[in-house]
Amino acid sequence: MEDGVRINKFLSEAGYCSRRQADKLLEEGRIEIDGQIAVMGQKVMPGQIVKADGKLLTKEEEKILLAFNKPKGIVCTSGRYKDNIIDYVNYPKRIYPVGRLDKDSSGLIFLTNQGELVNKLLRASNYHEKEYVVTVNKDITREFLDGMANGVPILDTVTRKCRVKAISKRTFSIVLTQGLNRQIRRMCEYFDYRVRELKRVRIMNVELGNLEEGKYRELSEKETALLLKGLKNSRN
Repeated sequence: MEDGVRINKFLSEAGYCSRRQADKLLEEGRIEIDGQIAVMGQKVMPGQIVKADGKLLTKEEEKILLAFNKPKGIVCTSGRYKDNIIDYVNYPKRIYPVGRLDKDSSGLIFLTNQGELVNKLLRASNYHEKEYVVTVNKDITREFLDGMANGVPILDTVTRKCRVKAISKRTFSIVLTQGLNRQIRRMCEYFDYRVRELKRVRIMNVELGNLEEGKYRELSEKETALLLKGLKNSRN
């Protein structure tokens, strides 16, 4: 007899939400297994009926992975918030964002129904690169660039060393392998700079390119293959 699958993993494999979001739904008592409120760590056995907010869930067979150019002002959540990303995209099937971009930031974000992919991309220990182009409120100095690159004390930690390169007098690119809350803005503020524009232009091998703001596209087969290869040894 099969051992079953943990309820949070079942929800992510069903394309309903990430495991982290699943844990929150479980805490709120919004998940049922065979008509009973599910609890954290519970397993779903073959043939059992799982519902989220009263909606019957089945495993999603079609794998969806989209690149979206998020405009400023859109909130990266699938929750019931004004100007949320899911309502804005209005995709015909259930998807959710991989990670976040601040409301005041723009650029590349993935939308998917693959929970395991989300977990691997979000786990900081996997060191996946994300590249940003940042414009600040005053001229950039060599000291500022060196300071940003070599670790900045924010949020009771020190940021990982990263690659930073000047593009113009007030614009630079930065490649991060972690995603602390409002990380780039906090790093800049430490050196008395203020972010004026922040755009994510790359996640691992996938580049924003000329994708129009507010539009999405499916990843190409080559992009998806390279992305999955890069995630192959990543932990969930």
